[in-house]
Formats: sequence, structure tokens, C-alpha cells
Amino acid sequence: MKSNITLALDEELVREAKVLAARRGASVSRLLADRLEELIREERGYERARRRAEARLAAGWDLGWTPPASRDELHER
Repeated sequence: MKSNITLALDEELVREAKVLAARRGASVSRLLADRLEELIREERGYERARRRAEARLAAGWDLGWTPPASRDELHER
């Protein structure tokens, strides 16, 4: 299902958008729809990556480190 929206754009921008769309063999509507879809995909990808990174940070990494048993062990060379 498609919905219509109304945009208030500068006349010069509309003129240039029409020229750009014509060069690409598309309508201004198709040009804008494609760009919006691209922006939404990028945003969703960013959000997924952010959630994965936050989950990894929350889980932490096992570095195999164990604290020394005593102060003397800590300062052994």
C-alpha cells in the first residue's frame, strides 16, 4: 500500500530534482522514495551494529588473567 505525502521545497530544488530524475530515467517521486529507503536501511543497519557492540561490551572478554595470590607474587620479576 502506498501513501502520498506533501513536501514544501524551494522551487530551484524542485527544478534541479526534476532534471536529475530525468537524467536517471525516473520520476522525482521514485528518486525520493529510493533515497528514503536507502537512509532507512542504513539507519537500521547502524542500530543492529550498535546493539551487537553493546551486547559484546556488556558480556566482556575473557583475557585469561587471574589476580596474583599475594603482594609478593605480584612484584616477582
